[in-house]
Amino acid sequence: MLKTVLRFGLIALALLILFQLSNVSLVIPSIPADTVIGITAVILVALGIYLGGNIKKEKVVKVEVAAPVEIDQERIQNLGISQRELEVLNLISTGLSNQEIGEKLFVSESTIKTHVSNLFVKLDVKRRTQAVTRAKEWRIIV
Repeated sequence: MLKTVLRFGLIALALLILFQLSNVSLVIPSIPADTVIGITAVILVALGIYLGGNIKKEKVVKVEVAAPVEIDQERIQNLGISQRELEVLNLISTGLSNQEIGEKLFVSESTIKTHVSNLFVKLDVKRRTQAVTRAKEWRIIV
């Protein structure tokens, strides 16, 4: 806010100086008023460009990279989750339906439903979203 007020103040000051310099032609009649105004305008424009270049600030964006999450293989074994069930869980986390997962893994939809049902029991959840959330909390999937 302070910078904005200062900028507008400098603009007003530059205009006042320009108006006062236009009166120089009344004091020194050999210099036309248009010449004084033109020279003053060029000087003020150059000054504005110089100051404007100094006002620019480079933006520095800091990006924090989180440490990669390691999958907890021990927990997967303790829960008794098979490799296929883990594949199904990963595909559920991408938002695929049972039919899409079946097509991707080349198995029937009923087989996928069985895997999903087994996952729900092993993860102690009732919905797909809960399964994904719990699996990420327990570091079963990334």
